[in-house]
Amino acid sequence: MTMPSIAQKSIYETNKLAKRLRRQVGEAIADYDMIVDGDKVMVCLSGGKDSYTMLDMLLSLRSHAPIHFDIIAINLDQKHPGFPEEILPNYLKSLDVPFHIIEQDTYSIVKRVIPEGKTMCGLCSRMRRGILYKTANQLGVTKIALGHHREDILETFFLNMFHGGRLKAMPPKLKSDNGEHIVIRPLAYCKEKDIVAYAEIKQFPIIPCDLCGSQENLQRQVTKQMLLEWDKKHPGRLDTMFSALKKVSASHLLDPELYDFKGLSIDVTDSGEGDIAFDPDPTLNQSPSSNVIKIDHQNV
Repeated sequence: MTMPSIAQKSIYETNKLAKRLRRQVGEAIADYDMIVDGDKVMVCLSGGKDSYTMLDMLLSLRSHAPIHFDIIAINLDQKHPGFPEEILPNYLKSLDVPFHIIEQDTYSIVKRVIPEGKTMCGLCSRMRRGILYKTANQLGVTKIALGHHREDILETFFLNMFHGGRLKAMPPKLKSDNGEHIVIRPLAYCKEKDIVAYAEIKQFPIIPCDLCGSQENLQRQVTKQMLLEWDKKHPGRLDTMFSALKKVSASHLLDPELYDFKGLSIDVTDSGEGDIAFDPDPTLNQSPSSNVIKIDHQNV
């Protein structure tokens, strides 16, 4: 029997990675009705690995999807010193993807307003959000797609819990404050390490950023390092935590606005989750590929 060559193994692993990412993006879109027939999706490109992967996945899914939706790529040129303005337009032209470059000097504003050493993310994010919402109105898009992945969501959850005192993560789909826009995160189910590997394989023209999230000693960076250590020491822990965000038992938390504790009464017809929420989840450690053994009780 002939053993597969190194090149054949590499192609196999690459195809497996691409299929996994496409499947996860497709599942996230389906689970939350992110994209429907006739949508015009504004894909926000920063020039980083996440947004490139998101665009690549959406273009691939669009070619096979049973529905029709349009894609327009958007980049906000924040006037970073040394920012290579030609990279994204050239890349998008090579893909024949409609695009729009927004030029707004938010960089100098952030640098002027935020003292040296302080976190830039809050102001930078607010300005970007306002600019993108305005552009979405002008272009008549129905969905705004951002490239946040699974680890971004988990990091946000812990940041809000540790520093904000709230159980709140980063939703896969949300409505803007003014109610005019729907924001989606198609990479919500995708692991960061898979995205890193895919970006390296595809050789996306990455554009570095020294603003949001890249500053040293930010709490997000500390939280990211914590998750990386957990993933290394306890494989599968991040999978379990992410699964927990999709399976919330409001009756076993402490928020009286989320669950009517005062209204609880003795009622044998409706006990809700009751005490069974303390029991082990029989599906928790069950592998999707594990064999299920069926017992014929008549022959026991």
